[in-house]
Amino acid sequence: MLTSLLGIRLILWMGSPVPRPAPYEVMSSLLQVEVTNNIETGDGFQITLSLGKGKDPDYGLLKSSALEPFSQVVIGVIMGAMPQALINGVITHRQIAPSNEPGSSTLTLTGKDVSLMLDLEEKNEMYENQPDFLIATGVIAKYAKYGLIPSVTPTTDVPLVVQRVPRQNETDLKLLQKLARRNGFIFYVEPATMGVSTAYFGPESRVGLPQPALTMNMGSATNVTDLHFSNDSLAPVAASGNFVEPVTKMRIPIPQLPSLKIPPLATSSAPPRRRVLMRNTANQNPAQAAASALSTSARAPDPVTGEGELDSVLYGSVLRARKLVGLRGAGVSYDGNYYVKNVKHIITIGSYKQQFSLSREGTGTLLPVVRP
Repeated sequence: MLTSLLGIRLILWMGSPVPRPAPYEVMSSLLQVEVTNNIETGDGFQITLSLGKGKDPDYGLLKSSALEPFSQVVIGVIMGAMPQALINGVITHRQIAPSNEPGSSTLTLTGKDVSLMLDLEEKNEMYENQPDFLIATGVIAKYAKYGLIPSVTPTTDVPLVVQRVPRQNETDLKLLQKLARRNGFIFYVEPATMGVSTAYFGPESRVGLPQPALTMNMGSATNVTDLHFSNDSLAPVAASGNFVEPVTKMRIPIPQLPSLKIPPLATSSAPPRRRVLMRNTANQNPAQAAASALSTSARAPDPVTGEGELDSVLYGSVLRARKLVGLRGAGVSYDGNYYVKNVKHIITIGSYKQQFSLSREGTGTLLPVVRP
């Protein structure tokens, strides 16, 4: 295997305003790097370094400008011959733990992805005659200097100034998250390459080529070291409600629309046992009411979830959150394709582990095989 021959190498860039390869004293002090990609809480990282004193009475690393708060950080790995970015982020917190034992003092750097820069300043703005996707595009474009590239899905509702004017009274990040929820979308930032990130505003994507398969109980092809599943029958939610036709003043039920979570990933979808009554749709137009109902259903968690850990050398790739992956060797009920919700990368000297969380809407595989 090419990965085994060439090994797995860490890429670490640090600095401000432009990140550069980390200084030698940083790389030689590195103990552990953790990167978390999570669809619910966002992406973050934690870097642990050993601290030592020389002739100077202070710890030398604490004087490095690359380790200052709000310094930019780029973390990636080279598996085989290809570099792959894990996160483009910003340092937000430093923790120092001095020790009486020589060589046991540590410095821990914690940070978040560059979406943090959208969450620093509350604003009061009006967006007259602008649909939500144009508002999102304009907001994201302001942060191009941080390497953000907008990827925005069009929305259908166009608010006329005589009816309503969209307003902002929060940070840009909170505004984008609010607009996404209103349309049944999600908003997140993920690395496209080293130092460049995609700001995605659109529906949860369950299309595209699945990632290499997670494999259990298949001899030399096995790459998963731990795996367990849960099935929560109370997770799915259905939404119902009414809107008022503005001319006749008739109350009209919101039509039942297909889920935004398409295509399906399981043969037996868990039916919604809970029903939510939409109480704020009476004065909305049909498009707004339908979007509200879809948003409520889409935000409900999937009933089937799986958690486990990968041997990264045997897997030979970086497992990406927010994409599909195939699973095999777990039985017909739980084999098949899943949506990757969360991946934690844990990198130490001589070790690279990937802990993951998967989900889908039910049990049973749709395909007899998955991508190897």
